Amino acid sequence: MTAEAGDKPVVGITTYQEDASWRGWHRHASLVPTDFVAAVTAAGGVPVLLPPSGAEPEAAAVMAGLDGLVLVGGADIDPALYRAAPGPHAGKPAPERDIWESALLRLALADDRAVLGVCRGMQLMNVLRGGTLLPHLPDAVGNDDHMPAEPVFAPSRITLRTDALPGSLLGAESDLPCFHHQAIDTLGAGVVATGWSADAVVETISLTGHRFALGIQGHPEVGPSRPVFEAFVAAAAAHRATREQEDVTAA
Repeated sequence: MTAEAGDKPVVGITTYQEDASWRGWHRHASLVPTDFVAAVTAAGGVPVLLPPSGAEPEAAAVMAGLDGLVLVGGADIDPALYRAAPGPHAGKPAPERDIWESALLRLALADDRAVLGVCRGMQLMNVLRGGTLLPHLPDAVGNDDHMPAEPVFAPSRITLRTDALPGSLLGAESDLPCFHHQAIDTLGAGVVATGWSADAVVETISLTGHRFALGIQGHPEVGPSRPVFEAFVAAAAAHRATREQEDVTAA
C-alpha cells in the first residue's frame, strides 16, 4: 500500500488475533478496538490495520507506504524472546504476532518513522532492544492493581519526567487506564524510562535517537491523552514530508 491520502500521514495499527462474535458469527478474527482508529483519525492520520502477514519481506512491503506505526496490546510476548522460560501465569503465545510486529518495529525504527507502543506494544519495544519483562507483575509488586479480575481498565496515576515523552505533553502527572499482568524489568539498549506508577512499575518509555518512539503501558486510546496521538501523528506527518522531499530531490 502506498501513502496516497492527500497530505495526511498514513499510520499502521497492528491487530489482535482473537476468537470473536458478531451478528451471530463466531470466528477467529483480526480485530482492534475502534478507540485506536478514532484516535489516529481525530489527530489527522489515515489508519490502516495490519494483521500478521509474514516476516521481514512482507513487513518491508507494507512499511514502505506508512509514516507511523501503532503497536497495540494483546497476548503475552514469547518469553524466549527475552531469554526466559514460560512461568505458571504465562498466557497463550502468539508467535505470528511476535514475528510480524518485531519486523514492523525494526523497520519503523530504522527509517525513523513515528512509533507508539501501547501495553504489549511498549513491552515489545523494550524486548526488541534486548530488555526483559517481569513475567507476572503481582509476584513483583504484591498487588493486582494493574490488572483487575474482571476485564475492565484500572485507574493508574503515573508520575512523568517533563523533559521527555510523554511528560512533555501531559505534565508531571497523568491518569491512564491500564490492564496488564506483565511489565518491564530491565531496560533495553537506548530505552529510557520516563514514567512510573506509585509502586515503581515503569509505565512509559522513550527510545533515544528517534523523532518519536514512545511506549505507554496504559491505554491512552481510552484515556485523556489526546495530546499523545496529536504529537504522534504530527511526527508521522514530519516523516512523510521528509520522504516527499527526498523523492523530489532524487527526481
